[in-house]
Amino acid sequence: MAQADSTRVQTVIGDPVAEGGPVTRAKLEEIFADIQSDLRYDHELNGCLNCGICTATCPAAHYYDFSPREIVQLLWTENLEGIHDAMQEKIWACAQCYTCAARCPFGNSPGGLIMLMRETAIKHQMESAKNVLRPFSRVMLKLISTGNQLSPDMINKDHFADWGPNISKVDAPLKLLRRAIPMPTLNTTATAWEVNLKTSVELYTIWEMTGVLKQLEGIDENLFDVITDIMDEKREDWKDFVAEQQDA
Repeated sequence: MAQADSTRVQTVIGDPVAEGGPVTRAKLEEIFADIQSDLRYDHELNGCLNCGICTATCPAAHYYDFSPREIVQLLWTENLEGIHDAMQEKIWACAQCYTCAARCPFGNSPGGLIMLMRETAIKHQMESAKNVLRPFSRVMLKLISTGNQLSPDMINKDHFADWGPNISKVDAPLKLLRRAIPMPTLNTTATAWEVNLKTSVELYTIWEMTGVLKQLEGIDENLFDVITDIMDEKREDWKDFVAEQQDA
């Protein structure tokens, strides 16, 4: 009797988060290739004794279904299906404290590897990345449009309701207090400090040239459009400023 022509290698894998149906083997290989091709990959992954020290010292592992050791094992054994599955939820539980890197006897950095996986999830516009980043759209808008991640007027009861009674500790006359600070760049509540127009345009150019904005467009197109409009205005303002200086 002829032997059946079969293989144990999966050609597709179901995605428990996205609604796009099964993921092809070629796509799984592409995702892993993007992770592995990063210059940081060989520095962050040197082998694994499966000792579990990283998981034992991981704060997130105590509260979530998450194990740094599992992440390292998936990458070390090139388990494409497991890697893709971990990128749907587990990698977002990491707090990036790098306690794992400090403890690993092999010099691995599970936290660093997870950072690569997160960046790849964003690049491939995975639904998990969109869901995680969506609540941070306000912070991302603030960062890219002003050069500041947070500002004093963002720390209030409406934006930080999860702080509970502690939020009252920062409920203060911010404008008055900020005017009392000697440095003029800090006399503002709309930003943590004032970023001049040239710096703002330069930061936007860096994000544009390095592909950050292209990734943002794939994750949140509405936010991308708002930021693009803001920076187009700032670029025009900068051109006008330069022209005025040349005419003076």
